[in-house]
Amino acid sequence: MKIRLAEAEDSFALSALLTELGYDNTQTFIERRLAQLMDDQTEELLVAVDGNTVLGFLSLHFIPQLALAGDFARVSYFCIAEGERSKGAGQQLLKHAENLAKQRGCDRMEVHCHEHRIKANAFYAREGYSESPRYIIKDLRS
Repeated sequence: MKIRLAEAEDSFALSALLTELGYDNTQTFIERRLAQLMDDQTEELLVAVDGNTVLGFLSLHFIPQLALAGDFARVSYFCIAEGERSKGAGQQLLKHAENLAKQRGCDRMEVHCHEHRIKANAFYAREGYSESPRYIIKDLRS
């Protein structure tokens, strides 16, 4: 398995993985969004591949902090293909992201993972992540 930055040719595989996460219909905008993220200096969109097969991906954002010495990194999307789970690819991809965050001056990582994703939350707990105070959000579409 190899970990690399996402490429435009990965759009179909990323869309399929997002469908596994419950995000349907991304194929209509995935190429545009992928290009935007690949061009963003505060983002690393990583893919785990075996040959030409995309096994999974992780979207990592670097966020500078005004009041704290260290920055933090946020995993906003992370998916390993269903048939590839529990084989070590997710652990390797997350460890790679953590190392990138350290290299960029981050002293902590946070992960967005809905509580209904029980297996994913158990994975993060095994990897040393713990819950922190809640987020308060407002839907701006209305």
